[in-house]
Amino acid sequence: MKIKEAQDKIEEFDKARGWSGDWHLKDLALNITEEVGELWNLIKWIDEDKERKVVKENKDKVSDFIGDTLFLVLKMANKTEVDAEKALQETLEEYEKRMPADKMKESKHANKLAGGVDYKSK
Repeated sequence: MKIKEAQDKIEEFDKARGWSGDWHLKDLALNITEEVGELWNLIKWIDEDKERKVVKENKDKVSDFIGDTLFLVLKMANKTEVDAEKALQETLEEYEKRMPADKMKESKHANKLAGGVDYKSK
């Protein structure tokens, strides 16, 4: 499913339930934070090797987190009248400029303090 198609389906989902006008941006943002917290609870305080194992063993929970979060992000896009597909494309284009592959392979990190490149601040 394309992003625009998913965004439209979520709009239809809300309309079918009479939820089109009932929303608060802060509540959607808080709900996304809650979802991130659920993932954090799954992997907090463990090293990378254990994290990979836990994620693999809990693929259904991770999938649920990703689905819920995408739903909320696309719902937020609908409520703020943002074309999520266009926003993602613009972000990817910006990241391509800010974090060129050759530079990132050298530095292994996008943080300019860690040797990455950040053209956005210029």
